[in-house]
Order: sequence, then C-alpha cells, then structure tokens
Amino acid sequence: MEERPLLMIPGPIEIADAVIAAYSTPPPSHVSADVIRDFGDALRAMRAVWCADEEAQPFVVPGSGTLAMEMAAANLVDPGEAVLLVHTGFFSERMGEMLRRRGADVTEIKAEPGGAPDAAEVEAALGSADFKALFATHVDTSTGVRVDAEALADAATRHGALSVFDGVCATAAERLEMAAWEVDVYLTASQKAIGLPAGLALLVASDRAMKARESLGSLPPMSIDFAEWTPIMRAYEAGKPSYFSTPATTLISALRVSLEDILRSDLGADHGMPARFAQHQRAADALRAAWDALDLTLLPAPGLAANTLSAIRYPAGVDATMVGSVRERGVIIAGGLHPDLKHTYFRVGHMGRVVGEPERLLRTVEAIGLALAQHGHERDVSAALDAVERQLHA
Repeated sequence: MEERPLLMIPGPIEIADAVIAAYSTPPPSHVSADVIRDFGDALRAMRAVWCADEEAQPFVVPGSGTLAMEMAAANLVDPGEAVLLVHTGFFSERMGEMLRRRGADVTEIKAEPGGAPDAAEVEAALGSADFKALFATHVDTSTGVRVDAEALADAATRHGALSVFDGVCATAAERLEMAAWEVDVYLTASQKAIGLPAGLALLVASDRAMKARESLGSLPPMSIDFAEWTPIMRAYEAGKPSYFSTPATTLISALRVSLEDILRSDLGADHGMPARFAQHQRAADALRAAWDALDLTLLPAPGLAANTLSAIRYPAGVDATMVGSVRERGVIIAGGLHPDLKHTYFRVGHMGRVVGEPERLLRTVEAIGLALAQHGHERDVSAALDAVERQLHA
C-alpha cells in the first residue's frame, strides 16, 4: 500500500491516533454524561495549556479561528473606542477589518512583510492616545513572523490597555504565559497545534476582559457573546448539563484527549508546557539548520521566525510548481499566502505531534531538498538531513 501523504502545512496538521479514535464515534448528545465530563475536563485543561489563572474563563465554541477573532473584537470594544493594532501580515489585516466593522477607531503600526514593529514603536503608539486595547497576532500564518507577546502585553498593561492575541498559529507551541504576562484574551482554533480537525473556536479571557464585556454599551451578536456562552461553560465545568447552542459534540472528547496529551507528565515540569514549548523550539531550530544547508532564506527577518512554521523564499530559478513536486514525493506543504508576495515563497508547518517524531521532519526535509534539485536548485540533501539530526540531538 502506498504511504499516506504527510501533511506539513501550517494547519490542519497531523493528528494523534488517540485523538482520531476519540472523535471517530457516533455523535453523542450535548447533555450526555460523557460529554459533560469531557467538556469540563477540557475547560480545566485549557487553563493549564494557556498558563492562565483560575479566574480566567475558557470558551469552546463551534467555529473557526476567524470566529474566535470576531468574538474578541465584539466582546471587548464599543463603536468609537480606540484600539492599537500591531500589523504583521494577512491575519493582522483581517483583525483590523473586524475591528473597523465593529466601529472601533483603529490605529495600525506595521512593517514590511516579514518584519514586525519594534518595541519602541509600540510603546510610542500606546502613549499617543487612550487605547482600549492592543491587538496583535502572536504568529501570523501568512508570514511566519512571531511577535514578542510578553513585551507587547507588558506595554499594554502599563498603558492601561487590554492585550489581545490571535494565537491561532501559536497556542500550545509558542511560549505564552497568560497569567504571568497579564494577557487578557488569547485565542486559537482546533486544527493547529491543539491537534484536532477544524471545528472549534477556542479562547481564554481574563477577569479584566470579562469585566470589559460587562461594561459594553453595544451588545455583541448573540452567537458570539461572552455573556451567552459563559453560563454554559461554567455549567459544564461544574458537571451540569446546559444549552445555548449545540456544541461540536464529536470534537469535545477529542479536545480533552489532545489537551491531556499536551500536558502529559512525561514532558516534564508541573503542567508540561515548558517542555512542550522547548520541543517546538528544538524542532524549529533543526529545520532552520536544514534550510541553511539547502541554501534557503526565510521570509521573516532575523529573530522573528516562528517555531510553528517556516515561510521560505523560493531560490532563484524556482517557482511555485515546486510545491507540487514535493507533493509527488509524499509530503504536502503550502504555497505563499500574503497577497503582496504569495508567489515568492512557500510554507512548511511544524507543530503538534510531528515535532516529537524526527522521522517525519527528516522525510519533509528530504522531499523538499529533492524537489528543489528537480527544479534546478541542487544542494546536498544528506547534509541537510545530518543538520536536522545534529540539532535534534544537541
């Protein structure tokens, strides 16, 4: 039997067998004892994965990462209120459009694709007006750029603004300490490093963020209102049935299984997250060593590359048809996404289960190296594979 293609795009990602088994069942009732138990366990596990305090409110809502972004915009900001947007790519642009549709007064600070505004720019911008909130994308899937979430959250707190992060391509992989850094909303979707199929919008809101919702003058749409969903989340966490809108019941048990795997004790530390972050860092460093060996250049500026994906410029003479050649070798990668330069780079996802499976990382590097050679960029693939091995075992 032909080997199944390896999915190495920046989400959806490869899924653990135990997670597949958890959702491959007939759909249960949303008020069944199993769903109530699994839902409550998942909500508690989210606080641990997010490194949030007990007062923080997790939300699990049917939908996408885009819906989670919309929830954040609609529940924190009234029309006319000023917000600061740190713009680092396509998904920052999307967040800005959501905020403008909400009626917010949006100030953007941005860099060229592959860059990010520096701390001094953000600090100066925050001091220039009375901003209700700072919005940023922790890792923008379109550019592979990672911002310094800790520094941005600290600056927002010092200037009296809420801090909101789109963590769709970062949660459970990039270091984020919600309580310690005083982050107010951190959101994601199920199909990235959380390790599920698409279908769940996930976010955790601080007590400050919940109070901001209470003080709104203009109500959010009912289907994404914190106030509608909070009693449901609290009921499930208390082990009681409740209903506002039917949850994605086939994914709830899978969410519990995946979060427990992320937090498993054999990764070390009290709740597993420091080792989980380190595991993604190690895999990203190994792949960056491979890209260097293949004479490839990353799109992000030095120091800004994420640990969850690589955005890589095509070398001279190579175009987007190379992505298809990689697919012919049994590995699926993604083309560019940023509209200003989408045909100049490709993307490789490396998050979730694959970061603990060196053979999959090596398979990916080999497929890319051979495809590049087919397109005229011939480099020593064995040297790239050796670079991965050395880095992983350093």
